Amino acid sequence: MPENYRALQGFKDILPEEQPYWRLIENTASEVASLYGYQRIETPLLEDTTVFRRTSGEGTDIVEHEMYSFDDRADKEGRRQNISLRPEGTASVVRAYLEHGMFKLAQPVKLFYMSMPMFRRERPQAGRLREHHQFGCEALGESDPAIDAEIIGMLYQIYTRLGLKNIRVNINSIGDSNCRPQYIEKLKAYYQPLLTDCCDDCQIRFHKNPLRLLDCKKPQDQAKIAAAPRITHNLCEPCQEHFASVQRYLKFYGVPYDIDTLIVRGLDYYTRTVFEFTSEIDNVALNGGGRYDGMAEIFGGPQTPGIGFGVGIERVILELKRQGIEPPAEPKPRAFVVYFGKTQDMKDAATQLTAELRQAGIKAATSYGERSNKAQMKQANASGAEFSIIIGEDELANGTLSIKQMQVGQEKTENKQVQIKRDEIIPYLTGHQA
Repeated sequence: MPENYRALQGFKDILPEEQPYWRLIENTASEVASLYGYQRIETPLLEDTTVFRRTSGEGTDIVEHEMYSFDDRADKEGRRQNISLRPEGTASVVRAYLEHGMFKLAQPVKLFYMSMPMFRRERPQAGRLREHHQFGCEALGESDPAIDAEIIGMLYQIYTRLGLKNIRVNINSIGDSNCRPQYIEKLKAYYQPLLTDCCDDCQIRFHKNPLRLLDCKKPQDQAKIAAAPRITHNLCEPCQEHFASVQRYLKFYGVPYDIDTLIVRGLDYYTRTVFEFTSEIDNVALNGGGRYDGMAEIFGGPQTPGIGFGVGIERVILELKRQGIEPPAEPKPRAFVVYFGKTQDMKDAATQLTAELRQAGIKAATSYGERSNKAQMKQANASGAEFSIIIGEDELANGTLSIKQMQVGQEKTENKQVQIKRDEIIPYLTGHQA
């Protein structure tokens, strides 16, 4: 196939054989989110670029390197709007919350989005694509630490229902505007004499986003990170109390967790509680989330606390496969309609019967074209159908159908074939178990 007709690098077709994994995750996550009172929301693929620049932060990797942004066509006055494919879901949900006046509703407003595509121009690798899809939850309008524990507990329940094992939950508090500035000054004072030995990225982070210094993965900087001051030792009293309450409430959800003081998250809007879920098998991060109490105000809205998370569906599918968890198989056809004869009447009878079965809620398949009797039966067997329904000349003349049982139990030695009246086929299939 010509190279220029392949999917773009970092973009992936989701083929039919992958769809059962998607349905498993979507159905499980939607059911659990509904149990917790979350309602579904969808936001546009494109947003004004400032939606992400103002919330994520100018110094973040997303804003600096990873967004797909471009100028739209000029309007009648010649003005051009810079727009972006969304790189994450939280900012768009908060924008929608404010635009539609949801802050006037009873709080908290609990929202979830499902399989929304996100776009980041980063180096493609396993579980990290330039177009990926997220399931996420956002709880807006509530600062109670109980809801922090609730949203972590909900996600843990989703992973448990999916059958995933060895999931590690790491939590941290990164403080708020009362205590974090003082901590950042301590962190910068610690790093200042070490800066010339830091990697190039960390030298940039020092000036633009100092907290991200603790998130560096370069080997040369690990010893510096290990000795760096920790924010949990510098929290103000309200943040300490909030974090202690989150830990207390997590016990009620049966969530095993560790405190990881190096979790800082990559976006500027996070405050207080932050968390990550990681696979202990290969130490791969499955998702992250946290509290963002100041985001609504960035948009010019009222002070609105919030907390949420985003889960990369492709990454969870990789973990399901690693752990050998298979989704429920696609149901096979209940019946496969074959016709022994090449007349139009025969084909019409088969087509009509197939349509009637489907309209009655029975999964049915049939043959197309001019296949031989043997080829049709081979096709029926390959389909995995429980029954083949045969229409031949005698059946067409007598108003009957021949039914052959294709999928048989081990106790049966040969396939059974019976003949019934044409108008009895639907009751037969709905009431007869193979």
